[in-house]
Amino acid sequence: MATTMFFEGELVDKGGKQKNRIHLEFGRSSYYDGESLIYIAINGEWVILDEAQGREVYEAMDNLGGYLGYDRKPR
Repeated sequence: MATTMFFEGELVDKGGKQKNRIHLEFGRSSYYDGESLIYIAINGEWVILDEAQGREVYEAMDNLGGYLGYDRKPR
């Protein structure tokens, strides 16, 4: 199995009121028959998405980023 990590980090609530943090990691994995698929790990719990799930998550995040203006340069 080969993996390529695209993000790893601790995420905290912006307001600082929540004491809970999550450790998020995601990237690509070839665990299943060498097929490149998205993997997501939250607090050490892993899932490897099938292509349909991966596309659904990607499209949702892309839409969210566009809605929030993250696709434009910061002012």
